[in-house]
Amino acid sequence: MRDLFAREALAHIPKLLTLQDRNPHSPTYGCFDRNFWQYKIIDFPSGMAQEFVWPLALAYDTDLAGNEFYRQPRLRDWVEAGIRYAASSAHRDGSCDDYFPFERASGAAAFSLLACLQSYRLLDLDDPKLLRFFEKRADWLAHHLESGRLTNHQALIALCLELASRLLGTDKWAAAIQNRLELVFSWQNPEGWFQEYEGCDPGYHTLTLGCLAWLYDLRPSSRLKDAIAKGVNLTAYFVHPDGSYGGEYTSRNTYNFFPHGFERIGRWFPPALSINDCILEGLAQGKGACYADDHIVGHHSWSYLLAWRDFVAERPPLKPPSMGRLWLPEARILIDQRADTRLYLALNKGGAFKVFRDERLLLSDTQFSLVVRQGRKVKNAVGHLVGPYRYHLGEDEVVVEGSLGWAKQKQMTPLNLIILRLVMLTVGRFFPNLIRKLLQTLLITGKTPAPFRFRRQLRWQQGRWQLRDELRADSWSQVMAVGIGPDQTSIYVVMSRTFQTGQLHPWLDLTPQVRQLSPGEPLIVERTL
Repeated sequence: MRDLFAREALAHIPKLLTLQDRNPHSPTYGCFDRNFWQYKIIDFPSGMAQEFVWPLALAYDTDLAGNEFYRQPRLRDWVEAGIRYAASSAHRDGSCDDYFPFERASGAAAFSLLACLQSYRLLDLDDPKLLRFFEKRADWLAHHLESGRLTNHQALIALCLELASRLLGTDKWAAAIQNRLELVFSWQNPEGWFQEYEGCDPGYHTLTLGCLAWLYDLRPSSRLKDAIAKGVNLTAYFVHPDGSYGGEYTSRNTYNFFPHGFERIGRWFPPALSINDCILEGLAQGKGACYADDHIVGHHSWSYLLAWRDFVAERPPLKPPSMGRLWLPEARILIDQRADTRLYLALNKGGAFKVFRDERLLLSDTQFSLVVRQGRKVKNAVGHLVGPYRYHLGEDEVVVEGSLGWAKQKQMTPLNLIILRLVMLTVGRFFPNLIRKLLQTLLITGKTPAPFRFRRQLRWQQGRWQLRDELRADSWSQVMAVGIGPDQTSIYVVMSRTFQTGQLHPWLDLTPQVRQLSPGEPLIVERTL
């Protein structure tokens, strides 16, 4: 199964090359942002896109039957061009932008620096100018703290600084590395998960573990080892019976799984290898998510190729964890195994859930969704936003209740874009973190209650989960449509809203039932899972 990791990644190399300007006489030679250099529909290149040099460099160095990119001289040229464009397109302080000019995005700077550092090493390049660029970007990362709690970024920055230190032969970032690791340790919940905005996201959790595993190989410590082992033990519970991973019941709605760290960890902690084996079984059955869009296709490509390179030959027998019931009160996630049925339930997201029988997904449910007319506006009220819902957790019964929230559906308009550009070209360029914090509040965090109240009850009876949903409103007159979907999300997260085959389950359209309700009469939906 090892080769499946490599083949999944190599299938994306033609797309990555299509995204790159490969004309050596072009002023944007090496740029991977096709919207900028080819379509000319944006006014700056995304610095994150230069991360794509790494999967190309790894493809160049992957000796696998059928890999037509192995040791191709032109591919090596294009990787070097990509690194040089990362340097030439950066700001004077070494930072780069991602979604708007003068953003100075930590994530984009760190992902692309890691890619450039490792590609430079892999191709055995020798260029003092590029080394100066690496140092400048590392300096910026060492001194810049972004808004929001994204543990994966902190682990990634610590790894970048460690690798840059070794390449450049300096220890000037030693304190910064330790400070980032202290943040990571402080943001790891006692339950094992790492904070991502408003809670536990098992997908980004695997990226954090991958960075920490690499750091542990470079600078081992008992504290780091303990944090990793605790994180791996938790990860095992989130691998679904069909080999899929994550989804809409998690804090950032992602199906992310980064396998590279589990091969490193598996050298000294074999349970990590069983996790990757379960994921490989899922990939073989088409249960992985699609991340082949223009902005995020690189992340998983390099992680898969690294997992192939670091694959541990001697592996323990595949043994999924004994489940029973796992209740994570801090994450407010319940994983409940009953005979051949396994339930993943998010009580911090209104009771959004997935339920499996044997190795088959029976149902994915992301709670009520309403289309509501308010004057001239049409808004979306949903039950899956992160919030402080009331819940009761019994031995054979779970109840969660609260109010729906207004979905975050803010779109860009020509006027909004003009305003954002004017702000960033004037005062915003000096306070990019403030702008980022405002956009996070607008698009990601927080919940504004909507005037609809729900109660969800799951009861285990006769070997099945019985589900009863109740929705109340003072008036149904302004409600245009009601449904329950398998995959709805309502916040802005780059890596969410990707396709996974579980999303083929149909929506449950409840609009006809609502139209028959009298004012004040509740909508009641009962199902047997």
